[in-house]
Amino acid sequence: MANGILKGKKGIIFGALDSNSIAWHVAEMAHAEGAEIILTNAPIALRMGAIDELATKLNTEVIAADATSEEDLSNLLDKSMEKFGGKIDFMLHSIGMSLNVRKKREYTDIKYDWMQKTFDISAISFHKLMQCAYKKDAMTDWGSILALTYIAAQRTFPDYNEMAESKSLLESFARSFGYHWAKKNNVRVNTISQSPTMTTAGTGVKGFQEFFDYSNNMSPLGNASAEACAEYCISLFSDYTRYVTMQNLYHDGGFSNMGMSPDVLNM
Repeated sequence: MANGILKGKKGIIFGALDSNSIAWHVAEMAHAEGAEIILTNAPIALRMGAIDELATKLNTEVIAADATSEEDLSNLLDKSMEKFGGKIDFMLHSIGMSLNVRKKREYTDIKYDWMQKTFDISAISFHKLMQCAYKKDAMTDWGSILALTYIAAQRTFPDYNEMAESKSLLESFARSFGYHWAKKNNVRVNTISQSPTMTTAGTGVKGFQEFFDYSNNMSPLGNASAEACAEYCISLFSDYTRYVTMQNLYHDGGFSNMGMSPDVLNM
C-alpha cells in the first residue's frame, strides 16, 4: 500500500523497456508514492519496448535520450526541469548492454571495440549523466541518484563477461562522484546490487536460468524480485535515507554473505 513518501518529488527514470524491467516497476511505484516522473530510454529501445504504454498509464511523457550522448543528456535534463518547473529530486540509472554477451563471445575471445561500447553504455553513461546534472546544478538539495549493479563486480561469474568490469566501474563512479555531489548540495549517490532478475537483459546471459535457480537456493531469503528492488529504490529516493551515500547496497536475499547452503548441495 502506498504511503506517499515521495509526494511532491520529481524524478527521471532511465531504462524502462517493458513490464519485466526493474525500472518499469520503479516508475510505477514512484508514481504511486506521489512522485512526478519523466521516462527515458535510447531511441532504439523506445522502438523495441512498450514504454509509451507505461507513460500513458502514469500520465507522463517519454523523452528519448542516448545515455552515451552528452548532448542528449543535456537536452533531457533541460526539458525535464522545464516540465517540472524546477530541479530534480531523484534519478535512476538502469542501463546495461554488452554486445559480447549478446553475440555469445567468450571472455577469452572478446572483441575490444564491443567492450568499449559496453563500458560506455553500462558505466560511463552514469558518469556522463552525473557530470551533466552537476554542471547544470540540476539536483535539489538532499536529492538521490541510484544505479543498478550486480555482485559480479566483486566475484567471478564467467558467463557475465566484461559486464563484470563494467559494474565495477559503475560502482566506483558512484563512490567518487558521490563525494562531489555530497559536498555540492548533499545529494547522495548509491548503487543497488540486485539478485539475478528475470529481465530482458538478464535472461540474455548464457546459463541464466541455471544461475537464477542456484542463487535462489543459495540465498536464505531467496532471490529478490524486481518489485522488491523497486521498493528498495523508492526508500532510497525518500527522505528517510538522507545520510546513505557512496554505498554499494546488496539487495540479494543474503546471497552476498553466504559461503555455502545445504539447499544448493541438495539440488
